[in-house]
Amino acid sequence: MIKSLLRRWYRGIPQDERGRLLWGRWFRKLAFRLMLWFFGLSIGSVILYSFLPVPATPLMFIRSAEQIGDAKRELTWKRDWVPLDQISPNLQLAVVCAEDQLFLEHEGFDFQAIEKAYEHNKTHKRKLGASTISQQTAKNVFLWPNRSWLRKGLEVYFTFLIEVVWSKKRIMTVYLNSIEFGDGIYGAEAAAQHFFKKPASKLSVNEAALLASCIRNPFIYSVANPNKEARRKQKFIMRNMKYWDGRINYEEPNTPGVDE
Repeated sequence: MIKSLLRRWYRGIPQDERGRLLWGRWFRKLAFRLMLWFFGLSIGSVILYSFLPVPATPLMFIRSAEQIGDAKRELTWKRDWVPLDQISPNLQLAVVCAEDQLFLEHEGFDFQAIEKAYEHNKTHKRKLGASTISQQTAKNVFLWPNRSWLRKGLEVYFTFLIEVVWSKKRIMTVYLNSIEFGDGIYGAEAAAQHFFKKPASKLSVNEAALLASCIRNPFIYSVANPNKEARRKQKFIMRNMKYWDGRINYEEPNTPGVDE
């Protein structure tokens, strides 16, 4: 069987009139096919996830592998997908105040924040991030967590796709059902049940702000045992939530300080 497959592959390689193999043409043809497959699968998955729940993310499998390889960690995978109307408006607003206050206004990228982070990172050891909620969603759902130029380029591509295909409500739905709140704790419902013993729909302003304060790095900022930095950010989030009148209006964006 293997010989037969190899024979078929060999016969598929283009040849000139003298029978010499044209490898350049074959690689160009292969690259073109791979590109078509990539665009087809990526666009198709974005369209499917515009109405279907995301079953799992690459990070979830990576964390499970890490847990299996670490005797000090338990294998944990807690996640319950819920629609947006079953996630407290407090948490929806809290993550916007914590991560991306122009979420309703931009088209996937906050260029002002990117420029600010670039200038800061040139002269400071502690780096600033400028990823929007849309970018974080693209990374969480379709890509891997470690940084590289390849991953960043793909992140831009998937962010563009979801901004074109999904609504802001859908981006928020996928985001809040996919982000990591703790080791093996994914999504708002699992986090609310694990840390507060209540459904995500019942989260208070204080609880929502605490969850949002820890999502940047839940291994450093623990919801169960928040440090001073987490508490400081929690208070910052709660102050900013007041400027929004305690809610997000997806249909008629109510971003404070932005003219209609």
